[in-house]
Amino acid sequence: MARKRRKPMAEINVVPYIDVMMVLLVIFMISTPLLTQGVKVELPSASTEQLDIKPTETVIVKVDVQGQYYLTFGTGKENSISREGLVEQIKNKLLEQPKISVLVAGDKEVKYVFIMDVLALLNNAGIPNVGLMTKSLEEQNIQ
Repeated sequence: MARKRRKPMAEINVVPYIDVMMVLLVIFMISTPLLTQGVKVELPSASTEQLDIKPTETVIVKVDVQGQYYLTFGTGKENSISREGLVEQIKNKLLEQPKISVLVAGDKEVKYVFIMDVLALLNNAGIPNVGLMTKSLEEQNIQ
């Protein structure tokens, strides 16, 4: 009686790999919104009106308590930037989109000289439509 030899299995079972990929997908979907948080800047309060500006037409320059500058284009990623790089990046964006508005968001504890430095840099570079970001008094009372 001759014994039949089994042929080696030529197919790879990919079902366990699909399970692992699904778990990784869920983990990334949950963790991604947590990674988009930027630098915490506590804005000063003022009685101002809400501007009707599209997020894609804004550039936000944040100044934290240590005087470090951060740049955000529209709803994009927030990046730390130097004084020199700040004006250069905004000028490049201005060439692409001439109607952008630049908003300066300075922490309420930041030294005034850092805010004035940003405003002077933008003014000397000839960048129009520069504004200051604040919290409304109603928003301040809610928190």
